[in-house]
Amino acid sequence: MAAAFERPTFCCCRKVVTGSSKSEERSRPRGPPCPVDIASSSNFQHFELRHLHLELEVNFVRRQIEAVEVLDLVSLEPATRSLVLDSHQSLLIRSVSAKCSCNSAHNSWPLIHRLDPFTDYGSSLVITLPAAIKAHTNFQIIIKYTTADGPAIWWLDPELTSGNSKPFLFTHGHSVCNRSFFPCFDTPAVKSTYSATVMVPPGIKVLMSATQSTFDEQENIYRFQMEYPVPAYLLALVAGDLISADIGPRSRVWAEPCLLKMATAKLNGTVERWLSAAENLFGPYMWERYDVVFLPPSFPIVAMENPCLTFIISCILESDEFLIIDVIHEIAHSWFGNAVTNATWEEMWLSEGLATYAQRRITTETYGVNPSSLMNLFTYEKGFCFVYYLSQLCGDTKCFDSFLRAYVEKFKFTSVVAGDLLEFFLGFFS
Repeated sequence: MAAAFERPTFCCCRKVVTGSSKSEERSRPRGPPCPVDIASSSNFQHFELRHLHLELEVNFVRRQIEAVEVLDLVSLEPATRSLVLDSHQSLLIRSVSAKCSCNSAHNSWPLIHRLDPFTDYGSSLVITLPAAIKAHTNFQIIIKYTTADGPAIWWLDPELTSGNSKPFLFTHGHSVCNRSFFPCFDTPAVKSTYSATVMVPPGIKVLMSATQSTFDEQENIYRFQMEYPVPAYLLALVAGDLISADIGPRSRVWAEPCLLKMATAKLNGTVERWLSAAENLFGPYMWERYDVVFLPPSFPIVAMENPCLTFIISCILESDEFLIIDVIHEIAHSWFGNAVTNATWEEMWLSEGLATYAQRRITTETYGVNPSSLMNLFTYEKGFCFVYYLSQLCGDTKCFDSFLRAYVEKFKFTSVVAGDLLEFFLGFFS
């Protein structure tokens, strides 16, 4: 199997060239202070986002999603009179309102809002807040809007799917695209739980990157709940002609009917082996399920580590080598990237470098491959090289595994900068 691991790993940053209790986790401090994120126009430092809820009605004919978004917020600054969210010029904002229990009374207000230019990949949604909302007050913002042809939402005609039978929809939020799916603090520095209801035409299956899901057959409505805090870019949706098969005690593969047999045969039993190896190295898998959905060849990258539900391009089924590498890499992101996240995209190496190192530790444990022979010149490998250097400073790979386990335990469900990693490293080995 050595040759299988001499190929480069492709992940969310690489374009395709060819074909404790949950309540305790939520209430824990949010980690280091929020840094400046130049890719976000929002004033996220002034608020705490406690929960995000979406109500979505998918219209394949018009290629639109009619949506209602509810943000549960706390204002952290006494003089904050406006809320600024990352948005996109493709979104039609129909109305914005607020609800608050202020002075022992339930109040609601329609709010003034405007869309200001920011960059070619997004806009600023500026919302004027009522004076009644004081610092440290819980309140809700309700936004009614319609999506159009934004970069996060991909509509496929049946002819562009593998089965050629039904239309297909998927979203891709990495790294700054989900602001065209829903207005948000589109920065990895902000994490929250989320829930969603999704209405689709009969015969369409909907999946999301969520820990819980139910289906109301009478109303044809799917309901989802993500019980752990995640950044906006990891909220993902897919809808189409999808069926599933179990491949392990906590894993399932989803694919179009014509691909399911091949996908199941390729991954049956192996995903649990990789998950168990990762748990032995880095601590318990915290996302409950690890499912994989194979997307049509139009998927713009090879794989994306959406929590609970890895998105992966179906073309990869033709190569056992790439399939093994990429699924293990996305599993590694469950600890490094999803649980502990880079706070800004300038320090993306914190997720990619650590995930690449973790991927190679998993392959060593399961296949006996020496990760030191796997370095190559791809730019996102620079992070791996630095992490590998740190592991060599320890003089003992198992000792560094213990450090990574402690690092995840300390910073899980938060976002970090490089200084946090280095400070914790020095403290751990002092």
